[in-house]
Amino acid sequence: MREPAPDVTPLAGANAPVGKTQFIATLKRLRPYASGSGPYLALVVAAVIVTAITEPLVPALLKALLDHGFTSQQLALWMAPVALISLFAVRGLSTFVAKYGTGVVAFGIAERLSAAQFRVLHLAHPSIYGKHTASNLVNTMVYEVQAGATIVVNALLTLSKNILAIVALLGYLLYLNWQLTLIVFAVVPPIAWVIRTISKRLHKLTKKSQLATDELAYVVEENVLAWRAVRLHDAHEDQQRRFAQGAKGLRQLAVKSTMASAAVMPLTQILAAVALSAVITAALLQSASTPGSVGGFVAFMTAMLLLITPLRSLSEIAGHLTRGLTALERGLDLLEDTPRETSGSYRPEQSQTLSPMQLSFQGVHLRYPTAEREALDGIDLEIAPGRTLALVGSSGSGKTSLVNLLPRFLDPSAGRVLLNGVDLREWDIGVLRNQFSFVSQDVVMFSDTVAANVALGVKADPVRVLAALKAAHLSDWLAGLPQGLASQVGHNASTLSGGQRQRLAIARALYKNAPIVVLDEATSALDNESEQAVKAALAELTQGRTTLIIAHRLSTIEHADEIVVMHQGRIVERGNHTELIQLAGHYARMHQIGASSGLL
Repeated sequence: MREPAPDVTPLAGANAPVGKTQFIATLKRLRPYASGSGPYLALVVAAVIVTAITEPLVPALLKALLDHGFTSQQLALWMAPVALISLFAVRGLSTFVAKYGTGVVAFGIAERLSAAQFRVLHLAHPSIYGKHTASNLVNTMVYEVQAGATIVVNALLTLSKNILAIVALLGYLLYLNWQLTLIVFAVVPPIAWVIRTISKRLHKLTKKSQLATDELAYVVEENVLAWRAVRLHDAHEDQQRRFAQGAKGLRQLAVKSTMASAAVMPLTQILAAVALSAVITAALLQSASTPGSVGGFVAFMTAMLLLITPLRSLSEIAGHLTRGLTALERGLDLLEDTPRETSGSYRPEQSQTLSPMQLSFQGVHLRYPTAEREALDGIDLEIAPGRTLALVGSSGSGKTSLVNLLPRFLDPSAGRVLLNGVDLREWDIGVLRNQFSFVSQDVVMFSDTVAANVALGVKADPVRVLAALKAAHLSDWLAGLPQGLASQVGHNASTLSGGQRQRLAIARALYKNAPIVVLDEATSALDNESEQAVKAALAELTQGRTTLIIAHRLSTIEHADEIVVMHQGRIVERGNHTELIQLAGHYARMHQIGASSGLL
């Protein structure tokens, strides 16, 4: 079930219209993640300026060669090749420096942005995990950030280089012939209109492509996680159809984006050709009345032809920049719009946290956003320090919702939960969670060493880790590992048996040494032999601690000090095993059904 989502007001500007305003706004949002890149940015700017300055030197060199080399023979033979080689050497070096600096800046932004997103992932309100799939978060935090930062920074480099080149070439054209240059200026507004119009189209298509990519990635994620069910039910054809439909939709969007991007180039080339034709016609008319040098005309035409390349590149940049900015916007939205967990400031004395604690539920209600009825409906419950309380009931009765209130994975819609007389919302959230150890049937292990998995979150003390493994009845298993505590457990410890994984989770709980232990169906998926080993480990874990147990097998909780029976979010019965059997109510019926089916 999804938990209640907090009220969140999106940041202004997050959905601003496409255009200059959005472009500038996105760059401002991105600026903090470029900190530390100042020297490299300065290097890039210097290199780009040098490259732009050398742009008009090519036609200038041609003019000098034609006017003073071929006609009047005033240039020495060595001057032309030396000037040409020197010119392109400078251009090559400045281009290399610009690309190197750009790469450092782009990768730095991606690293800082990804790190910030990963921090947010751990500080975000738990509702984030109900709003986003794992594949969606992976796509946003890893692939889109890397690709988006690289695309945007490279596009900005190309944009600035081309704009400076255009300014330099236009300045040279004005110097050569200002009348003809006015014709060139006339083509700029139509090209700008084409770029702006198609950029809007690309932005919409890119947003749709992101959603389509997320949906396709989620299909893959589901099939990776549920591969056993897919094969068992021979459902691969249905899943292939789902994937094919998603891939088709993504392809159609990609084709539309390609068409939009491809349309820019021929349109700008046609406009440039019109301008070029007008310039040639005007130059011929001008030369009839006022003859000029051949070198000047060739230099003008060469500079104008050189102008076409940056103009055409600007049209291509629009598509790249749009895609990059759209990818980064989603990452920035995740950073800025994701609500954080709230935390109090209460931190008890250390001596208080080392002893069993009292839990109190006072008039607790909980409703999920889309639910028709409350998951918890007026829960009043006291759990004395050091006592063992069991929660039983049918699926959906509210047992797991109740225990998820303890570490504040959920907050009650009404009422309050107290730990040692203090409302959980007043506790420092990190200190609060240190008071609980959870062991459930869904064990999660990290692809790391045995020691790191046992001492999760803190530096591993080998002596304590060994003691925890021994208490969890894993000494024999550890002795068979080639590297002992340094052995890798693999992806989610998939090479371990169910009983070993469960006991490894118990070892983690023992190492944490929290005063309150929550056992959520900790033995439900085990065979009898594994269950006995896990029970022995659980006895070590729960000794001297306040314990909450959720169980379907009633035989596992007969020893509990108190058993609470839940139904549709309410407590309908409570007492010890003997009292509840004598009551002949819900618990007695559940016990009778379990006995007749052999599940006790």
